[in-house]
Amino acid sequence: MEGWLSRTIILFLLLFYIGCKCMASDLEATQRVTLKIDASPNLARKIPDTLLGVFFEEMGRGGAGGLWAELVSNRGFEAGGPNTPSNIDPWLIIGDDSSIFVETDRTSCFSRNIVALRMEVLCNDCRAGGVGIYNPGFWGMNIEDGKAYNLVMYVKSPRTARLTVSLTSSDGLQNLASVTITVAGKSDWIKVEQKLVAKGTNRTSRLQITSNKKGVVWFDQVSLMPSDTYKGHGFRNGLVSMLLDLKPRFLRFPGGCFVQGGWLRNAFRWKETIGPWEERPGHFGDCWNYWTDDGLGYFEFLQLSEDLDAAPIWVFNSGMSFDNDEVDTAAIAPFVKDTLDSLEFARGSANSSWGSVRAAMGHPEPFPVKYVAIGNEDCGKKFYNGNYLKFYSAIREAYPDIQLISNCDGSSGPLDHPADLYDYHVYADAKTLFSMKNTFDKAPRSGPKHHIPGRGREYIFLSMIWVQAFVSEYAVWKTDAGRGTLLASLAEAAFLTGLENNSDVVEMACHAPLFVNDDIEKKWNPDVIVFNTWQYYGTPSYWMHILFRESSGAVLHPIEISSSSSGNNSLAASAITWQDSDNSSFLRVKIVNFESVAVRVTISTNGLEASIDVLRSTATVLTSSNVMDENSFSNPNKIVPVKSQLFDAAAHMQVKLAPHSFTSFDLALASSKHGTLVGREDESLMTQL
Repeated sequence: MEGWLSRTIILFLLLFYIGCKCMASDLEATQRVTLKIDASPNLARKIPDTLLGVFFEEMGRGGAGGLWAELVSNRGFEAGGPNTPSNIDPWLIIGDDSSIFVETDRTSCFSRNIVALRMEVLCNDCRAGGVGIYNPGFWGMNIEDGKAYNLVMYVKSPRTARLTVSLTSSDGLQNLASVTITVAGKSDWIKVEQKLVAKGTNRTSRLQITSNKKGVVWFDQVSLMPSDTYKGHGFRNGLVSMLLDLKPRFLRFPGGCFVQGGWLRNAFRWKETIGPWEERPGHFGDCWNYWTDDGLGYFEFLQLSEDLDAAPIWVFNSGMSFDNDEVDTAAIAPFVKDTLDSLEFARGSANSSWGSVRAAMGHPEPFPVKYVAIGNEDCGKKFYNGNYLKFYSAIREAYPDIQLISNCDGSSGPLDHPADLYDYHVYADAKTLFSMKNTFDKAPRSGPKHHIPGRGREYIFLSMIWVQAFVSEYAVWKTDAGRGTLLASLAEAAFLTGLENNSDVVEMACHAPLFVNDDIEKKWNPDVIVFNTWQYYGTPSYWMHILFRESSGAVLHPIEISSSSSGNNSLAASAITWQDSDNSSFLRVKIVNFESVAVRVTISTNGLEASIDVLRSTATVLTSSNVMDENSFSNPNKIVPVKSQLFDAAAHMQVKLAPHSFTSFDLALASSKHGTLVGREDESLMTQL
């Protein structure tokens, strides 16, 4: 048995050639390629457990109006700024100037978000249904029959007022749910909480508040949330399910440019995104030009990481905006203190100053933050190195176990400052990204990493430092990307095989961006997950990532590609062994065919310690008839992985790698008692397949 197990096992693994008109012409056009996999234990290498994760940035309305399930847009009336009267968009009035007058003022009961809305009803016997205000949410609210929605709002009125709060169609004609609220006449704000149960479905609904009697009512912090969010944590169920299916090992947040702001005054400030949602001031994200109420804040990102069973990677501001202003190193101390406070909030005991705030929010146990990135795309700016060292030394002293990530590229040369990881970003056309599958082949595999403390919290460097890569943003973009093409996914898959093959120097990687709301004018294409108020689908890039989700923590095997075509470089491949939830082992061979011709592949393996179970082996293919094809709401499954049994031992069918395709072969590893095996005893099956 051991003799034949050590022999090379030759398998012809081919997939159906799409668009083939006759077998003879197809055979002539087919390329012949051999993949040699050395599965010898002494050459095997474990891939980092953290290799593949996801990156969330508040862009493309991915959070506000997307992953974060809040249905009311501009719920606190703060989006128009602190100077009143102000714009209350997207709120609008029901009635006209003769029946209602609405304006903002600064009478809020909350000190950090001071704007409130004053509504004066001018009519005594108002029109049927009353007059008032309505909010269409983010391009319409998805209200579904039988579902409950939690309404919270703050109101006050000097005289007793009766309000009707309703969920209606966009024109107000279809009433889906309604409740009457009596506001006692007094000068104090009161909190109103009601549950609205929908009697009907409408995908573009609105929330409206009306009255039919003369009087004045103030409103603030009007919220409507579905009662069935993921684990009750405020996340939209369907979108979380898409993330869970990716099995991400980490979550990088909250950006991206969103961390920096176009100007520092608009940067993400974590302290303004924690605590009771009513007290969060919100802010304008000027990099992507829209307001967010920060309901999805620092705490919620940590909670999402826990829900996904993914390591949180906290990207904080290094004292620099995206492209306008930065803080001199001599004045960076408050930013450093703020970052240490953020880590105490996440990791401190429930008795610590900031840990107690986290505990009050319902999470007494610390969050396991072990990775932080010092800034985003800041390397090369005037004060980055100086600021970086201040952050580095303070965090290293307070939290020696935290891995610190530099913005500076260390792929071709050593860093001149200490770091545990360096951040690497790449956006390119499809051909360029495909060719970059070899980017890390020549990256340094070893080098000095030691340093010693100097005076205070500075460091004296004994030598230049080699560190691991964190490829935290990569994607095909511009023309090749379309709105999420097959072509883009193939180039990205090839790039990922290169990261797998170089996972001794690449510790983590994630695509960007993650989410986009289809209702907006897209500022960035493609995105991995597209959604609207009630639907969502994965682009081909999403489904490509599904075929990599078992790579983290798997065992990598060296692979060599040789072709009958001189100079052919149209394939990218990697090979791993992994175990499923039943502890069944598989040899997975992933191959990208980037050309427009079919490819006949012979896979040669050496050193496998188990036989191959033919009947449990499968092939999964991602392809389409046109390389520029995309998924859409009308056809969300146009390009999705298709799995089939790899072999038909009775028919001995020959198939091929399709043109422009990504194929994942899962060869089940088993002993002879587990099924039909490929090995020395079955030479005829080997040769005919």
